[in-house]
Amino acid sequence: MHSNSQPFFWLGDTAWNGPLLSAESDWAAYLSDRAQKGFNVIQFVALPWIGATGDATGRPAYLGQGMIRIEPAFFRRLDRRVDMINEFGMIAAPVLAWAAAWNPDSVHLNPGNSLSDEQLIVLLRYLVSRYGAHQAIWILAGDGIYTGDEAERWRRIGRSALRLTNRSTTIHPAAKVWVAPEFRREPWFHFNGYQSAHGTDDDTFRWINAGPLSIDWQTEPACPHINLEPCYEDHISMTSGERINAYDVRRASYWSLLAARPAGVTYGAHGVWSWETMAEPPLSHPHSGIAKPWFEAINLPGSHCMKHLKSIFTSVDWWRLCPCPELLRFQPGSESPARFTSAACSEERDLAMIYSPEGGSIQLNLGFLSGEVTMRCFSPENGKLLWQRHFDENKRRSEETIDTGSPGDRMLVLRAS
Repeated sequence: MHSNSQPFFWLGDTAWNGPLLSAESDWAAYLSDRAQKGFNVIQFVALPWIGATGDATGRPAYLGQGMIRIEPAFFRRLDRRVDMINEFGMIAAPVLAWAAAWNPDSVHLNPGNSLSDEQLIVLLRYLVSRYGAHQAIWILAGDGIYTGDEAERWRRIGRSALRLTNRSTTIHPAAKVWVAPEFRREPWFHFNGYQSAHGTDDDTFRWINAGPLSIDWQTEPACPHINLEPCYEDHISMTSGERINAYDVRRASYWSLLAARPAGVTYGAHGVWSWETMAEPPLSHPHSGIAKPWFEAINLPGSHCMKHLKSIFTSVDWWRLCPCPELLRFQPGSESPARFTSAACSEERDLAMIYSPEGGSIQLNLGFLSGEVTMRCFSPENGKLLWQRHFDENKRRSEETIDTGSPGDRMLVLRAS
């Protein structure tokens, strides 16, 4: 939440390589664009990793393995990039140590894999001390499979490295790896990050809507759940082989928000996350496809859709919502996972949101809500209010079929009084 106790809606952007590789003027142009679109969190990697082996000058963050030596010049350059995130009114969310193991040829480049636990903790404490006065949220480690023995390792690292910080902290697991049961009782773990990844297939759709999140959001102790890496726009889908478009991004984002109590979501654009300066495949990611340079990729249509997503959610008390399948008389997702319709409602039954990825007719149980109902229909593509209807308490039926209009994804916002 904000310092005035108002709930904070996380709208993150993925700029993994941005602070490492950007010129200061380019970083300012990027941050200005993201601030204008309503983003309020910038996710990045704080150390060289599998996707960037140093900063723009080739400088490492540290030297050595058995006994590391910090390279202050690297961090002096990074300081300014982190400062600027805050200056533009956004929160810095650095991944402190990348720990992916999916590329055996370059896994040694990730500090979370290559350093001993002792030296890694020294490095993490240095990062937390250096940026602890910033408006920051820590992502302890990135892209690893943090279950079993590996989860125990990172629990130990987190307790030691983060014991002197009061910043909110999470972890960024690999695709479709669910880690909330492993970490939710850790004193340093404040919200659950997950990654639905870059697939556009039925299995991915089921994982978002009927996977671990559909059960875990009710587990105590409760914690917020945020999809830190839905499918990246313009990235080649790992399942279909086609480019992921703005519609794919919207669908994954709205689904993720309404599959649990909403807390926020992160957007990613191919070419921005890797900070390309020309059209080429990102380092160590040849199968993701040729990426646009960052200054073109920041204008992909999905980034504008995220601005509309935030506007729609923050127009109501979004934090009071939780999944509510009872609002639907028929779930299209039972016939096709790609057609899954998300429904959420407040406990008081006076506020509801429904996302349909295809629009058309939606069969609702309006009797579930109390009093008179005002229904607004938005286009997630452009944020426009398409129509508004009022259902009188005495005249409305408990069963209603709502025609949302022409085909296309739609967002219904319902208020009862």
